[in-house]
Amino acid sequence: MASAMASDSPAVEAIAKAADGAAAVVPAAASQLGYGARFLGKHGWRIGLAFVGILLPLLGFASLVDELREGTGFFFDMPIQVALHKLATPGVDAFFVAMSKLGYQWGVVPVDALLLLFLVWKRRYRDGLFFGLSVIGSLVLNMAAKNHFARGRPNLWASIAPEMSFSFPSGHAMASVTLGVALILLAWNTRWRWWVFAGSILFVGLVGTSRVYLGVHFPSDILAGWTAGAAWVFFVHQAVAGHAPAPPSTGKAAATPDMIARSATARSAKESGAAG
Repeated sequence: MASAMASDSPAVEAIAKAADGAAAVVPAAASQLGYGARFLGKHGWRIGLAFVGILLPLLGFASLVDELREGTGFFFDMPIQVALHKLATPGVDAFFVAMSKLGYQWGVVPVDALLLLFLVWKRRYRDGLFFGLSVIGSLVLNMAAKNHFARGRPNLWASIAPEMSFSFPSGHAMASVTLGVALILLAWNTRWRWWVFAGSILFVGLVGTSRVYLGVHFPSDILAGWTAGAAWVFFVHQAVAGHAPAPPSTGKAAATPDMIARSATARSAKESGAAG
């Protein structure tokens, strides 16, 4: 029996550590929410202006083209779709189906959730605020644009991975570029920045290409998603780096060093006293 208890002890210890870690997330999340609420209470209008500043041009861009509602797309849509479709083989099909899933439910969504939990758990307040606003805002932007235009999916051929929701702009493109640009900005002042940059660009490009290859998006859907998502993340980064208050420095809620503090915007704001 003693040997059985001894063999169980590593598992019990691992479970206890996991429970302690989970328990630590709750107060950390409460502190993060309070920090975020203070920021939004004072600077929420900046985020609102950024949201409107991206949504209105996006709506205007699409409104100028009647073909969006008719489903025929821009002049470059069909040639790109046809060119990619000519590459179709069972192997290429499997690759792009996998990339499409990694671009949302298999990859981007769980990574978003885990990274946000990690930043909250580590009490990296500004990083967590930046990343949370980036992801949530990108999702809301995409839903608002999709529901406004109700653009149908392409119908040049029967897709092997059909979608039932609206097409413009691409949710996969916006979600993947939001994650990619956020990671690039967080890693920019580290030795890993070029690795993160290259990996993010490759991943975002493959996800976007997969959606056109599978016949569920026009190339213009992808371009709009990339543009809107990247612009939103940059706006949020500037707002948080330039105006977020100093995180708590004492007590149980004391912050750990975050990456945004290393950015040129944050350093400039600190020197000028604009943050807070």
